[in-house]
Order: sequence, then structure tokens, then C-alpha cells
Amino acid sequence: MVPARPVARTQSGAASRGWDFEEPVDPMRRRSFEHAVRAIVNGDHYDPFSFLGMHFDGRKRILTVRAFLPGAHKVTVIDSARGTPVAELSRVHEAGLFASTLGECRKRFDYRLRVADRHGEREIEDPYRFPPILGDLDLHLLAEGNHLRSFEKLGAHSTSLCGVRGVSFAVWAPDASRASVIGEFNEWDGRRHPMRVRHDCGVWEIFLPGVEIGALYKYELRTSKGEVLVKADPYAFEAELRPQTASVVHWPSPAARGDDEWMERRGRVNDRSSPIAIYEVHLGSWRRKPEEGNRFLTYRELADELVPYAVEMGFTHLELLPICEHPFDGSWGYQPTGLFAATSRFGTPSDFRFFVERCHREGLAVLVDWVPGHFPNDPHGLGCFDGTCLYEHADPRQGLHSEWKTLIYNFGRSEVANFLISNALFWLERYHVDGLRVDAVASMLYLDYSRPENEWVPNVFGGNENLEAIAFLKRMNEQVYANHPGIATIAEESTAWPMVSRPTHLGGLGFGYKWNMGWMNDSLSYISRDPVHRRHHHEELTFSMIYAFDENFILPLSHDEVVHGKGSLLGRMPGDRWQKFANLRAYLTYMYTHPGKKLLFMGGELGQDREWNHDESLDWHVLADPMHAAVQALVRDLNWLYRSTLALHELDCEPGGFAWIDCHDHENSVLSYIRRARDPRDFAVVICNFTPVVREGYRIGVPRGGYYAELLNSDAHCYGGGNVGNLGGVTAWPEPMHGMPFSLSLTLPPLATLILRPREG
Repeated sequence: MVPARPVARTQSGAASRGWDFEEPVDPMRRRSFEHAVRAIVNGDHYDPFSFLGMHFDGRKRILTVRAFLPGAHKVTVIDSARGTPVAELSRVHEAGLFASTLGECRKRFDYRLRVADRHGEREIEDPYRFPPILGDLDLHLLAEGNHLRSFEKLGAHSTSLCGVRGVSFAVWAPDASRASVIGEFNEWDGRRHPMRVRHDCGVWEIFLPGVEIGALYKYELRTSKGEVLVKADPYAFEAELRPQTASVVHWPSPAARGDDEWMERRGRVNDRSSPIAIYEVHLGSWRRKPEEGNRFLTYRELADELVPYAVEMGFTHLELLPICEHPFDGSWGYQPTGLFAATSRFGTPSDFRFFVERCHREGLAVLVDWVPGHFPNDPHGLGCFDGTCLYEHADPRQGLHSEWKTLIYNFGRSEVANFLISNALFWLERYHVDGLRVDAVASMLYLDYSRPENEWVPNVFGGNENLEAIAFLKRMNEQVYANHPGIATIAEESTAWPMVSRPTHLGGLGFGYKWNMGWMNDSLSYISRDPVHRRHHHEELTFSMIYAFDENFILPLSHDEVVHGKGSLLGRMPGDRWQKFANLRAYLTYMYTHPGKKLLFMGGELGQDREWNHDESLDWHVLADPMHAAVQALVRDLNWLYRSTLALHELDCEPGGFAWIDCHDHENSVLSYIRRARDPRDFAVVICNFTPVVREGYRIGVPRGGYYAELLNSDAHCYGGGNVGNLGGVTAWPEPMHGMPFSLSLTLPPLATLILRPREG
């Protein structure tokens, strides 16, 4: 291609076709040049770096500079080192394409462009003079799907290149015929900053000097079919507050450093032998500011209010419903569009980091709900990203979730799996979150999940197991535990899939814990029944012990149990008002003594009457009622008792931590069992009476004699009960019962659970 020497504008020849230059003599080279000009001004040039910027004339080794600057009426090349003008560019197309040879210059040099337009005169750096951003190794790893920290390369990063400050942009869009960065800095014009494509992996990149932190941007992609798509950055670290959808340039700062002491010991916090009591929270509705238009609390306000509350209540962990950016409040975050961006509803990413560090300083671990199973089909999101099904399966029988109307990731595509694994590592590394609760694992494991017959595609062996998703989950767990041994991954998995929380080298999926959905469903079904009918459903409580140690279980009373017409926990209890509260207290105490770690969704500790509403604050006003305040006091005491009593938590996930005393008394709806610590001499005795009948002289067997102190009675007056009990404790006598050498004669309060422990010595 021969660069044209600029000449004065005329009204004939080439100028009449819309550009000014001295036409090359060679007709073929002339047509090539004209085609390139049209492609630049129309915004569909596949390789703009080959045309714009500084280039040598191939024959005469004369330097030429070309720039596309719509709206400019004068452009001058300035020698950056000397600050002196070198040449004035001539307009070669009325749309704003300027070009000029640089006279006798035979050597490349750094330059700026002095631009005069309606805004005045200013000097700018030319993006098309800068070299590529990504190195060969990065491109190779990205192409393989093995770049575990792809968030360090893709997306928008404030950086310096060749001594100039700006932002590097990179996006994966292999089927696009053109990709541009658009934003406030270029009037959202996709013709101004088309990107360089790296052919080996379909990544487009550009360095834009002068772009600053906080700038809004998107990617404009022209598909191979000519359609123009406008997409948010899949790797954006910050996003606009809905309903706006632009990405925001955010400083990609290194990992948090204000919690080093916590990071050194957090592995013990997530250990199976440690007490784990999780407070599950939806940040948008835990508490609001009704006096300020019912607005959300910010991350920093939540650090000041939520964190001390959870600490005082005795919880060990906060679990946050998804905090990745999402467009629809009603999804509660479970339909994310910005997996790398902490939602702007509550502040900036820096504010979220502040919140996490405050949690750690106060001794609280932070878990976040993570959604790798599906994503929404919002136009600015990942769906049909470059005109093809890039992130999702093309076949709707595999790529469309029929129940949720969302799109399913193509887990078998290495770049997609790498995107998700990088995202998991991002939250663990950049924000120091302590674990990931993985949403809807069952929907990932089964190809026929929530699908009618003949509307799913079997795997290569003819089965319904999603082999690609299984491989992804295993690799994800291997990578996050290898890189961050102290964290925890938790599966929300609602089926009997085996070995979910067992190591991958033993054939498991590699999760640290699994939600015990069976216990949750059965126990809520039981406690919701009128006590007169409970004796016919005794197995709903006893069945959980058949499989209690098959996995490392967490007992979840989660947000899913207080929505969609199910009512609140208190609202599901039978009986009159007093009995409702008594049932709830007995049930919560039973939960805290059952093997498994604990999870309670916000509002459960208040005994909230109404179902959770994500658009409103919890009903904190109910604490003015002594009955509600008493439930809160019970949950606080249960947390601290659970944490301080080895027998109630040390062997939560081991068969040696539990033994039935009597599981057969269905006629009285009474359960009794022992919880043990690793030292078998350290144990607690639990008795649950799920009928509104006081039972005097109820005898149970115990392993040894002596005095048994009543650690907690859910019917105590301080918890709103009738204060029926055993006057603080009872002595075991050598009267064999239930296969044990000693026994206790107890008074069982109505609708209550007792926890007793032998006095040492």
C-alpha cells in the first residue's frame, strides 16, 4: 500500500469522491487504499493498527501518520521529546480521516497529536502508536483456557505503557469482525477506537492513553454477519447502578492487605472440627433507611451496623447473597451480568473491600454466593456475545434453562471454564472472601434438570450426567483449594449425588461442605404439622441420621424457605401464638444440636411474622415485643453455646460425634441423643419434646453417673417460655436404661428442647 502525499483540496478527481490525496499511479494499490479509507470511516476495518498511526512507505521508507478524528478541523503531529511540530495532517476524508507524510523523517519517534475541534485545541496521545499489550505467553494460556488469572489480562486496567498513563482494554470475541471500545471519552462512537485483534486466541486489545479511573465504557462488536452489538465488559471490576448498564474503569488494585492476621488463621475458621454458625444475609434488605426514601445501607454503613450485630449474636460467618452486579433486584443477585464487579447498589468495590476487612478484624468469616450455573439473557450481557453462542451452549436443550429462562454456560469450552475459575480465584484473592457457596449445583450436574422428556441431550454414554460440568466443578475446587487452602467451597446440591464434599482424588466433586437439603425439607415438614399428628411422621426427624455423615453437611434454614408463599419460619409453626413461638424455639435448639454446621437466614433470629420481602427492611420493630426479643436472645445463646461446647461442634461431620439414646418414642414425639467431642468423656445430652405436654419423670439412659447441668432449656422464662424444667440440673443414678448403666429422670417442658452436660469431676 502506498501512502498518499497530502495535497490541497480540489473539486475533481478523488476529492469528489470524499477524500483528498494524490492518487497512487498503480490502480490496484489505489483501490486498496480507497477500500481501507472506507473501512476506517465506516468502522468496519478488521486491522486498524495496520492503517492508523505511524507507518513506513514500503518503497521509499518515508514515514506517514494517519489518524481518524471525527469533528477535528486541524491535526498536527508533535515530536513528544522536543515538543515541536513536525507536520500538519491533511484531511483525506470528510468524516475525519487525516494523513500526511513526514518529509525527510526516516526513523520512528514518539509523537502526540495537536487537535483543534469545537472544544478548542488540545494535545492527545495517539492510541495507534502503542505496541500490543498482551505477551505471547498470556495469549497462549488464554487460548488454551489455562490462564487462571485471566482477570489480570482481560478487561480494563489502569496502567502505563511507554511511559504514558492510560487504560488497557482487552476482550475475548473470536467471531467478531471488529471490536471497539466506546465510552464518554470518545462520545460512544465505535469508529474512533477499533481494537487490535490477536489472531491466536480471538482477543482484541487496545491501550487508550488519557482514560481515567471512573470512566464509563462498553465494547461495540461487529459480528461476522454485520450486526453491531454493544456489550458490557465481562471482566469489568465495577459497573453502573441499574438501570444503567455501562462498565466502569476501576483501579485493579492488588489483594486486600488490612487483614493479614486474619488470613494467617482463617483455615481454622473453616475447619470441619470448628464451630460454623452462618448468618445468611441479603444486603439490600437486612436494614434500610426509610427516612431517606427506603434506601439501601452502603457497604460502609453495613460494616458499622451489620458486622457488630452478627458478632454480638455469636455468628462465626456471614454469607452474602450474590454481590456480583445484576440488573434485576428481584433476582436477589442470582442472575448476574458482572461476575467481577461488586454491585454498585451499596457503593464501590473499594467500599466492599472495606466491609470484608471490617468483618475480618471483628472475627467474622465472609462467604459469598457464587453463580456459575447460569446467567441472564440481558442484551448487554454474555448472551450471544460476539454474535455466536460464545459463553453458552448453542443448542437450547443444553444452553437454555427452561425453568429460569436463563442461559447455561458451555462448561466444555476451555475458555469459558477458565473464565469461571478465574472469577472464583478473583474473589478469594482480591477481596479475601473466605469461601464460595456455589448456587444450584444440581442444575449443573444433570442434563435433564427441570426438563421435559425428549428436551435434553444425553451424554456420550447415554446418561443424564453433565460430564463437562462435573469436570469443571472438580477442577474449580482443585484450583481454589490449591491456591487458597484455608477457604471453603459449599455446594447447594439438592439430590443424592454421591461424594459432593469428598476430595476429587477419591472420586468426589471436591467441595468442602454441602447443604443438607434433605434434613431441611424433612424437619420443616415435621415441625409444620400439628403436634397431634407428629407421632405418625417421626421418621421425618430420625431419617436424617441414616446419611448424616455421608457428606460434610451444613444445616440450612435459608432464604429459599421464607419466600414464594412459604411464609416465615414462625408463620409455618402450628398452634396459637404461644405454641408458634414454643415450636420455633424447640426447632432452632434441635437444629443447633443436630450434627452439621449451622445456617440461618436473617429474620429467623427475630421470629419475624411475615415472609421475607427483598424490597423492604427486616421487621426490626418486632423486637419491641418480648416474645420476638426472646427468640433473638435464644439464637444468640445457642450460637455462643454451640461455639463454646466442643461436644456440639467438634465432630459435626464424624459418626463418633453422635449416638441415639432413644429414637423410637414416636408416641410421645420425643427424641433423645448424645453429642460427643473427640474426647468421648466430653459429651452433651439432648432431649426434644415436640408435643405441648409436660412429661414428668421421663427417664433416659446416660453413659455415666453424677450431676447433669441444664445448659439450655428452650422453655426458659428468658426465652419466652413457661419456665418448666429441672431446676438447673438433675443427677443420674445407676439405673440402667437404653443400654446404658445410668439414667436421668427428667421433667420435659412442652414444645421444648433441653441440653444437659455432666459436671466435670
